Amino acid sequence: MTINGISNIEKRARELRDLINYHNYRYYVLDSPEVSDAEYDELVRELIKIEEEHPKLITPDSPTQRVGAPPAEGFLPIRHRTKMLSLSDAFSFDELSAFLDRIERGLFGEEVDYVCELKVDGTAISLTYGNGLLVTGATRGDGKVGEEITPNTKTIRSIPLRLRLENSPSVMEVRGEAFFSIEQFEEINKERSERGESLFANPRNAAAGSLRQLDPSITARRELDSIVYALGYVSDRSFKTHLDVLQFLKEAGFKISRFAKHVKTRDEIFKFCEEWQEKRDTLPYEIDGIVIKVNSLEQQERLGATSKSPRWAIAYKFPAEQKTTKVNDITVNVGRTGALTPVAILEPVKVAGSTVSRATLHNEDEMRRKDIRIGDWVVIQKAGDVIPEVVAPIASKRTGSEKIYKIPDRCPVCGVEAVRPPGEAVKRCTNISCPAQRFEHILHWMSRGAMDIASGPATVTELLKKRMISDVGDLYFLSKEDLLNVEHFQEKSAENFYNSVDDSKKRPFSRVLFGLGIRHVGSHVSDVLAKNFPSIEELRDASFEDLTVINEIGPVVAESVIKFFGQESNLKVIDKLKRAGLNMQEVVEIGAPKKLEGLTFVLTGTLARFAREEAEEKIKALGGRPSSSVSKNTSYVVVGEKPGSKLDKAKDLDVKIINEEEFAKLIGE
Repeated sequence: MTINGISNIEKRARELRDLINYHNYRYYVLDSPEVSDAEYDELVRELIKIEEEHPKLITPDSPTQRVGAPPAEGFLPIRHRTKMLSLSDAFSFDELSAFLDRIERGLFGEEVDYVCELKVDGTAISLTYGNGLLVTGATRGDGKVGEEITPNTKTIRSIPLRLRLENSPSVMEVRGEAFFSIEQFEEINKERSERGESLFANPRNAAAGSLRQLDPSITARRELDSIVYALGYVSDRSFKTHLDVLQFLKEAGFKISRFAKHVKTRDEIFKFCEEWQEKRDTLPYEIDGIVIKVNSLEQQERLGATSKSPRWAIAYKFPAEQKTTKVNDITVNVGRTGALTPVAILEPVKVAGSTVSRATLHNEDEMRRKDIRIGDWVVIQKAGDVIPEVVAPIASKRTGSEKIYKIPDRCPVCGVEAVRPPGEAVKRCTNISCPAQRFEHILHWMSRGAMDIASGPATVTELLKKRMISDVGDLYFLSKEDLLNVEHFQEKSAENFYNSVDDSKKRPFSRVLFGLGIRHVGSHVSDVLAKNFPSIEELRDASFEDLTVINEIGPVVAESVIKFFGQESNLKVIDKLKRAGLNMQEVVEIGAPKKLEGLTFVLTGTLARFAREEAEEKIKALGGRPSSSVSKNTSYVVVGEKPGSKLDKAKDLDVKIINEEEFAKLIGE
C-alpha cells in the first residue's frame, strides 16, 4: 500500500530510524534510557530486516550504517576549515595566575568571565556536517591537515549521524574528544592480553589507535565515547559566548561536559581546579586537568592566537600524585622489539585512582642513576598520570638488606643472549622466534611493506594459540585443511589466506630482508643490502668491514646485521623460508635501464593508475629512491588526488612537482 508516494514499508523504516536514533541519544548522550536492551534490539533487528529486503531504503544516517564501511587501504588527508590549535599548559596556580594577568592586560582591564571544563584524556577529533548530516570525521593531524576517519567516527554512538535541529547549518565543523571509559580501557587490555597482543599504555593511546583502525568493525567493538567542546566553523549562525555554543551543541544532539562551570573570579577558577583534583577518581573516565576559556567570543577574537595555541584558553594540569611503597622484587619485561625493561614489583598501593603493584624502571642506566634496589622503600607516581614509575628511593629507610639488581645477559623468555648495542640504553633479545616478540614480528612480516599477506592480528593470535605456527617460516607449511581449523576461517577465506601466503613467495629478496625485522634495517636499507649482497648467504657471511664500506650502511646497522645472523634460532627460520621457496637472492636484470638513478621521489595524495607500493617498486626498479618526507634533496614530488601537507612543503622548498601522468611518462609508461 502506498500513501502520498510513500509505501508502508518506507514509512516504517523512517519510524524505526527515528526511534532508534532517539533511543541512542537517550542512552549514549543523556544517560537516561527509556526502553530495555531487549526492546531496543528488537527495533534494530526489524530495521535491519527491512533494509536487507529493500536496500534502496538504506540512508546515510541510518543507525545500521554505523559499521557499514569495508576496511580501508589507508587514510586520506583532510584539510580543516579552521586550524585545530593545541592548548598551552599551566602546571601551578602561579602559572595560571600569569595567564589570567595576560588576559586582563590584553583586554585593557575590562570585565571578563570564564568557563571551566574538565580536560578529558582522549584524542582530538573534528566532525563536519553538511545540512545536518555527518559528512566527515578527522584526526587533528598537524592542526591544518588531519586524516579522514569518517567510518570510524560513525561507530561512536554518542556522535549523531544527523543533527537534532529543525534548521541545520549548511556547514558545521565540530571539535571534540574521543575517549574510553576506565572500565572499557581495562576490558580492551584484558582481551589483548588473552590474545597475546601488546597492551595499550593508557586510554589516550588506546583511543588514538582505535580511531586509526583500517577496519571500522574493530573500532566499533571497542565502544569509544565522545564529548564535544567547540565549533571550528559554522555557517548561518552566530553566538556571543562559549556557553551559548555549548548549549547549541547540546541541542544539536551532542554530548557535552555536564560539569562545565561559568565563573567570574580567579578564586572561583582555583577552587574549581582544587575540587576536581580531589574528585577526579569519582569519574568513569580519566581527566588530566582543567581547561579555562574566556567566555566572550568577541573577546576571544580580540585576544587571538599564536601559531600553536589560543591566547584565550589554557589547560591547568594536575600535579602527579605521589605515594610511598616497598619494592618487593625487580624483574624484567621483554617487549615486542626485544627490549629488556626492568620492572619493580611493588607492595600494592593506590595512586591517582587505581591500585599499582608494578612500575617501570625504564632501563638499566636509569635504574642505576636512581639507585633502586630490591627491598627499598620508594616514592612512586604515574608519569603523565598514566604509567606508574619509581621516582626515587627513600635512602633513610634502608636497613642494609637491600639488593642491587643486574639485568640478565640472556633473554628470560627464550634464553638467547641479550645484547646491548653501542650507544643504546637497553639490552635486547635478538631471537625473532622469541615468544615475547613473535606476535608483532609475524604481523610485521605480513604487512604491506614486507610480504603483503592479506590478514590481521586475529588470524595470527589464533594460529599462535593453536600452536600451528611458532615463527614466520611456519606460515608456508600450512595447508588449506589446517586453516579450516582456525575459528574465523570458512572455505573461501581459508583459500584466500592460503593463496596470499603462496603469492608472497614471489616478493623480491629486499622485501624478505625487510620482513625479517632486523633491527635498524628498514625498507630502504633492505634495498641497499640486497643490491650489495645479492643472496642471503653473502649477507650472512659479510664482515663488519664488508658492511660499513657500503654507502648508507653505518656501524650501528652493521653490528645489528651481524648479531642477527649470529643467532642460530634466526638461521633456522631462514632455512624454513628457503625450503618454502622464497626469494633468497636478488634478481639482477642484465642491462636493465636505470633512468631514475640518484633521484628521490615523494608521493602524496591518491594515485589513480598505481597503488602506492606499486609506484614505489617501479621507482626502485629504475634506480630511484622513494621517500616519505620532502626535503631540499627531494628530486620530484608526485601529486595525486587530495594531496596533503607534503605538497605545501614542496612549494616552500621549490621542489619540482609533477602529476601522475608526468610520472608515468618519466618511468616509461
